[in-house]
Amino acid sequence: MDGVWSEIYSAIRAEFSDVSDAGDATRILLRLTVAVVLGGLIGYEREASGKAAGLRTHMLVALGSALFVLVPLEAGVPLSDISRVLQGLTAGIGFLGAGAILKHNSEADIKGLTTAASIWMVAAIGVAAGLGRDTTAVIATVFTLVILQILLRLK
Repeated sequence: MDGVWSEIYSAIRAEFSDVSDAGDATRILLRLTVAVVLGGLIGYEREASGKAAGLRTHMLVALGSALFVLVPLEAGVPLSDISRVLQGLTAGIGFLGAGAILKHNSEADIKGLTTAASIWMVAAIGVAAGLGRDTTAVIATVFTLVILQILLRLK
C-alpha cells in the first residue's frame, strides 16, 4: 500500500512542477497581480460610470490576457511564436467587446463603444503585464484613465 501512496505523491508533485523555484513563482504572482490591479482600476472607473462591463469584467479580461501570454512564455515558447497567441486573443476580445455595443432605434444612438474600447485596452494592458512589461502597463493604464475621466469632462 505504501507504494501506491508514493506513486500518488509523485504524480501530484510532477503535476505541479511547472514552477521550478521561488523566483518563478514570485514573477508569475507579480505579473498576474499587476494585470488584475490595473484591470480593476479601469473596471472601477467603468462601474462608477454605470457601464455594463465593470470591475469584475475588466479584471477578468486583464487576468486572462496576462495568462494567455504568460503560460506559453513559462513553457519556453519563443517570443516570436507568441504572436499567434496575440492574434487569437485580439480576435476573441473583439467578440467580447462587440457584446458591449448596443444599437438603438436611430443610427446615431449607439451605446457601449467606449466600454468595448476599454475592454480591448484592458486586454492589451494584461498582455503587457503578462510579458513582464509592468511600467508599460502602468503608463497605458494612466493614459486610459485620463481618457475615460478627464476627456469626458471636456466634451
